[in-house]
Amino acid sequence: MRLDDDDFTLFGLPPKFALERTVLDQQWRRLQAEVHPDRFAGDGASAQRVAMQWAVRVNEAHHRLKDPVRRAAYLCELRGASVDAERNTAMPAHFLMQQMAWREALEDARTLAQVQALEAELDAQHSASLADTQRLLDEADQPAAAAQQVRALMFMSRFRQDVERRLDILDPTR
Repeated sequence: MRLDDDDFTLFGLPPKFALERTVLDQQWRRLQAEVHPDRFAGDGASAQRVAMQWAVRVNEAHHRLKDPVRRAAYLCELRGASVDAERNTAMPAHFLMQQMAWREALEDARTLAQVQALEAELDAQHSASLADTQRLLDEADQPAAAAQQVRALMFMSRFRQDVERRLDILDPTR
C-alpha cells in the first residue's frame, strides 16, 4: 500500500462504478484494523502520526467510494474527464428544460401530495441517471459523457434538498 495509490487500488477493488457495498465496507474494516493508530501506541509518536495519516487516507477513500455520485466523479477524473462542476455547467438542453420544469413544479406546489409526487419523479430520474452513469463508465468507457451525467446527478442532489425543505414545511412531523 502506498498513500498515493488510487482509492480502488488501496481497497483492492477493480476501478469500476458498480461495486458491492458489503465488499467495500469489509475492505474498509480490514484496512482500518491494519492502520489504526492504537496498533502503534508503543511505537512512538512518529509511528502514530504515520498511522493517523493512513487512517485518514483510508476513511477519505471509503467516503468517496461509498457515495455513488462521488465515486462516479472520481472515476471520471481517474479516466481523464474532470467533472469540474464549479466551472463547467454544460448540460444537454433537455436536462436544462427538466430542471426548469422541476423548479416551477416545486414553486407551484401547494399540497403535500404535489411535493411528494415531485419527489417520486426526482427519485426515479436519479435512479435512471445512476444506471446510465454506470453504463457509461463500466460498459461504454465514455468518461466525458459520464462526467456530464455526474453534473446532472449533483444538480438533482441539491434540488432534492429543496424538495426536502418544502416537505418539512408542509409536514413538520415527518
